[in-house]
Amino acid sequence: MSENSENSQAPGTPTASGTPQATPPGPQPEPIRFFGTTWVDHDGGYALRRAGVAAGSLATAVAACFVLRFAFQGLQIAEVGSLVGMLVIAMFAICSAVAFRKTWESFGARPKDPAREDALRGLKSIGFIGSLLAYFVRSLIEAPGEKLRRTEYETARTQFEKRRSTRTGNPAARKRPKRR
Repeated sequence: MSENSENSQAPGTPTASGTPQATPPGPQPEPIRFFGTTWVDHDGGYALRRAGVAAGSLATAVAACFVLRFAFQGLQIAEVGSLVGMLVIAMFAICSAVAFRKTWESFGARPKDPAREDALRGLKSIGFIGSLLAYFVRSLIEAPGEKLRRTEYETARTQFEKRRSTRTGNPAARKRPKRR
C-alpha cells in the first residue's frame, strides 16, 4: 500500500517538493500497518484509514465465512459423516476464539514469550476469522495497536526530555572546584 502523507514517510526521505524532511531529535514513533505514523497526530487521513480498515477487515471476515461455508458444504456432499462436520466446526470456532483473544491482547501489550507466539501461529492461521474480527472491533475504537505504541512513544519522549534537560552545557567547560 502506498502511503502519500508526509507524516507516514520515513524520516529523511524527500517530500513531494524534493526537500528532505527534518528529523526531530529524540525517539521516533513506530509506524502501524495501514496507518504509518498518522496515528500520532491523527492527521493524513487517519479517520478515513480507520474506516477503511474497519470495512476491509469486516468484508474479509464475511468473505472468509462464505468460503468456509462452501468448504463445509463440500464435506456434506462427500458424506463424511456428522462427526467430522462437528469436529470441523468446533476446530474453526475454537481456533477463531483463540486467535481473537491473542490478537486483541497483542494490541495492548507486547508478547511476553515470543516463542509461544510463534508456536500459536498455526492456530491463529486456522482461526484467521477471529483475528479479522478483532482487527475490525479495535479499528472502531482506534488504530489497532495505537494505545500500546502511543504509551511507548510518550514514555520514550518523556525519558528523552528528562535526559536532555539534565545535560545542560558542556561538561568539559565547567570550572572545577579549587583544591585547598
